[in-house]
Amino acid sequence: MEAPSTNKLKQQEFTLASVTDLASSSSSLSSSSVSATFSCVNEVTELRFQEPESADGFSFDLSSAQLFKLGPLQFICVSDSSDSTKENSFSRGVVIKFRDEKESKDFCDSFEEWTKDAVKKGSSLPNGSVSANKSKFDDKIEAASAKMYFHYYGQLLHQQNMLQDYVRTGTYHAAVMENRSDFSGRIVVDVGAGSGILSMFAALAGAKHVYAVEASEMADYARKLIAGNPLLAERITVIKGKIEDIELPEKADVLISEPMGTLLVNERMLETYVIARDRFLSPNGKMFPTVGRIHMAPFSDEFLFVEMANKALFWQQQNYYGVDLTPLYGSAHQGYFSQPVVDAFDPRLLVAPPMFHVIDFTQMKEEQFYEIDVPLKFTASVCTRVHGLACWFDVLFDGSTVQRWFTTAPGAPTTHWYQIRCVLSQPIHVMAGQEITGRLHLVAHSAQSYTINLTLSAKMWGPGANQGGILQTSSCKLDLKEPYYRMSQPQAYPVSQEPLAQPQDIQIQSDDLEEVELLQQNANAQL
Repeated sequence: MEAPSTNKLKQQEFTLASVTDLASSSSSLSSSSVSATFSCVNEVTELRFQEPESADGFSFDLSSAQLFKLGPLQFICVSDSSDSTKENSFSRGVVIKFRDEKESKDFCDSFEEWTKDAVKKGSSLPNGSVSANKSKFDDKIEAASAKMYFHYYGQLLHQQNMLQDYVRTGTYHAAVMENRSDFSGRIVVDVGAGSGILSMFAALAGAKHVYAVEASEMADYARKLIAGNPLLAERITVIKGKIEDIELPEKADVLISEPMGTLLVNERMLETYVIARDRFLSPNGKMFPTVGRIHMAPFSDEFLFVEMANKALFWQQQNYYGVDLTPLYGSAHQGYFSQPVVDAFDPRLLVAPPMFHVIDFTQMKEEQFYEIDVPLKFTASVCTRVHGLACWFDVLFDGSTVQRWFTTAPGAPTTHWYQIRCVLSQPIHVMAGQEITGRLHLVAHSAQSYTINLTLSAKMWGPGANQGGILQTSSCKLDLKEPYYRMSQPQAYPVSQEPLAQPQDIQIQSDDLEEVELLQQNANAQL
């Protein structure tokens, strides 16, 4: 594929107060009409400083130039050194002084526009084009987290783990193939392509061309895998770079991606998905997936609660090789209960019908992912102790031919996401029919995850309840970045599970899902 063509900017000229070369303070242009001209000469976008009617002057290649503000009327312009062995080195720098603030602002706006144009002109596909400026991704995500994230997904063993999730991979394949009319003859962008499997599904469905965008080293493996499928390779271009940075030669008719993390939003890739929508999707284009839902329900699990509480008992030793560990018991106890539990659980542990929170990927703005606030309200179906809130998600592929749901619900076929449970360090007691209220508050942080703030309350029950307020309240704060992966741990419990009263029928909120009948059959078989 050829590099995208860019709109040619018209030559612009500014009159400056003075320009001084940093390499030599005696070398300066300081007449009353020093000119700075933005232009494109022989396909090179440059900024030239020159005095009128003089042959003296110098130019900056804008593809490597940077501008730094010293004051309202004074800036430094530097050009990157061609010596790649030196970090933070520059081949040339000048101090620019303006006559007034309006001229200063206009110059800065033009500099930004021309440097962006220079980056586009210097880019090429199939490797894609990447901005030299710090991206929006880098502004909100800490470097250490991003490094680990891209390292993780750059390894084949982790891609294999996802590919072998046959519920996930099979659902994506079905959603694409059942909706061939959405892909046939269309331009497709695969956001976070990984191994390139979804790109190849799109090509199999007849896509005119697919741009597989992948920021990790997995992009190199994707090229190799796609090249090994020559009938598909001629219609797939792998672009190594971040969605926030790259440029594409054309708009997309379809976006396809697997941006879901634990609790749907973990890893914050959904933000990248909607950025891709805003940057590259044509009006009325399709998104696969289209909508996501976070499902929530209170649960009772005495085994899990005791297991979590017992982990901190190590720190109650008063004579550990002569050392008293008890000063850290409270911190350790709090630390274990700050970990969300990731595992697969029996849906009969739910003590109330679930509710869900909808996230429409076609409408959601990036900034709306920074903080997600969900009011909670349930009606208990059993008399028991509530140990916390269980969560899972599903997503809809809203195709023109078939609407297909993918779910991670308890009781449905297990996926590599499992389910997640937020465990309260102080359980609350409820009666059947009692109302449970609360709040699930998610706040994004720079480690590509969320801080979870959960509050559950049981309202007054029985005579006089209308005059009463909250009877019990329990809260917890958890870090979604640091879960407890319980599936890899031995399940040994020191006490017996307390028997629960016979629950009323509780159906997972998945009336659109094909798995609902299977869930009910499984539950009836186990009762």
